[in-house]
Amino acid sequence: MPVMALPDRVRIVEVGPRDGLQNEPAAVPVETRVELIERLAAAGLPAVEAGAFVSPKWVPQMADTEAVMASLTRRPETAYPVLVPNMKGYARARAAGAEEIAVFAAASETFSQRNINCSIAESVERFTEVAAAARADGVRVRGYVSCVLGCPYEGDVAPAAVARVSARLADIGCCEVSLGDTIGVGTPVKARAMVDAVAVEVPLARLAVHFHDTYGQALANILACLEAGVASVDAAVAGLGGCPYAPGAAGNVATEDVLYMLGGMGVATGVDLDAVVATGQWICGALGRAPSSKAALALAGR
Repeated sequence: MPVMALPDRVRIVEVGPRDGLQNEPAAVPVETRVELIERLAAAGLPAVEAGAFVSPKWVPQMADTEAVMASLTRRPETAYPVLVPNMKGYARARAAGAEEIAVFAAASETFSQRNINCSIAESVERFTEVAAAARADGVRVRGYVSCVLGCPYEGDVAPAAVARVSARLADIGCCEVSLGDTIGVGTPVKARAMVDAVAVEVPLARLAVHFHDTYGQALANILACLEAGVASVDAAVAGLGGCPYAPGAAGNVATEDVLYMLGGMGVATGVDLDAVVATGQWICGALGRAPSSKAALALAGR
């Protein structure tokens, strides 16, 4: 059996405190959000999404992100990116001391309209202004592309469409572009083909992958993309999440499961798996649910 070519080290971007909690039915207290972020950072995760400066009318769970940022004890080795939709959001983020932001585009026109109420081209135009301001301020910008393997409204999404949007985000100054299977319909061969298409336009070193686990394919998809040369993976503690604008989407791939898989293959992450498992148990207790991470459930029963 041929040996798989894998990166020596993978950077995990923890999205639970933002992408995970934004789909909760009720708002999570600021104190709980702060403790979650700090626990994850202490576990060694190099980047932990801290929140989103979006309208509370549309995403009420991300209200009070200013208070979260003000209460955080930040670690110098950890990035705390926040999502911003436009210049108003960027101004709020900067006032709160954000040093890294993320912008959110889509590979599907219908999803773009339903999610951020504008076309793909209009969204990139908005983000161009945001990215220019961030560059002037020395703020790192990360780009997200949603619906890279399927859309709840349009069905299959062509890899070429994903490549076009990814290239535009890279062109306006996004240091990294995260490719998101928002509704979790992807399978490994399709995921690999999508990454290969995008890599023609954006270097692999600037790509990340973001898989939801609706059909239980997330780990397999991640492995296929690691073999393609990707070395940055988004994940959410305890498999938190979904998408408020993608009917039927399950949670993000669990950070614990990704760490267990990578550790078993000898790929370094610098993250303490046991600490993440404990954090997942803690936040699930606060939310009144069980972790969806299989690794966490197995390790907790040792």
